[in-house]
Amino acid sequence: MSSAPEKAGGEPGGEEVQVTEQAAAEAISLLESEGMDTDVAGLRLFVQQGGCAGLSYGMRFEYEPDEDDTVTEHHDLRVFVDPASLNYVEGSVLDYEGGLQGAGFHVENPNVVSECGCGESFRT
Repeated sequence: MSSAPEKAGGEPGGEEVQVTEQAAAEAISLLESEGMDTDVAGLRLFVQQGGCAGLSYGMRFEYEPDEDDTVTEHHDLRVFVDPASLNYVEGSVLDYEGGLQGAGFHVENPNVVSECGCGESFRT
C-alpha cells in the first residue's frame, strides 16, 4: 500500500516515486539483514553529478529520514528523497531484477531525455 507523498513536516509533495513489490521485498530483506528497524529506517534514493551523461542515481539505507525529505511508503518499504533529487526522480519506478545478468535495483524514470549506453547515468 502506498501513501501520498509527505514532507517530514507534513506538507504534500508532487508525483511520488513508485516501488515495485519485488524491489520493496528485496530492500526490506536487506534492511533487516543489517539489523535496521523497517518501521523507521528506509531506502534513500538520490541523484548525484557524475557518469558520462551528467547525472547518476544513488541508493543507500538510512536509519531515519532527514527533516526536509519527502517520505513515502510502498509495500512496507519507506523511501526517502531529498528536495533536490525529487525534481529529477518524480514519477519514477524503482524495480528489482534478479538473474545472472543485470541483477539489482533499477530506476525507470519518465523524466530522462537521454542516458548513456551502460544505463548508469542520464540527462533530463
